[in-house]
Amino acid sequence: MAQYLLQVSYAPAAWAALIRSPQNREEVVKAAIEKLGGKLERIWFAFGEEDIVGIMEMPNNVAAAAISMAFSAGGACRHVKTTPLMGVPEALEAMKQAAQCGYQAIK
Repeated sequence: MAQYLLQVSYAPAAWAALIRSPQNREEVVKAAIEKLGGKLERIWFAFGEEDIVGIMEMPNNVAAAAISMAFSAGGACRHVKTTPLMGVPEALEAMKQAAQCGYQAIK
């Protein structure tokens, strides 16, 4: 399965609700990802631009887009970003294919 970096920023109303009534949303997020055939590897709270950072495995880009859309549509998040990740072997293969594609840069 492909791995994805998930970055989420909560909306102010969501933070207010969590502060009023703290809750662990990890199980809710995990269940939604699993329903689409994926697996939540790990999530962390973060300081700065993103409030939540996580790694998830999804069966394909369609499933990854679907979970991102679901999180965005829920209203608690002001920003959701899902980034496909590649391992070093895949990146090396991409470099080899790039060398063979024949693309010519503007000179």
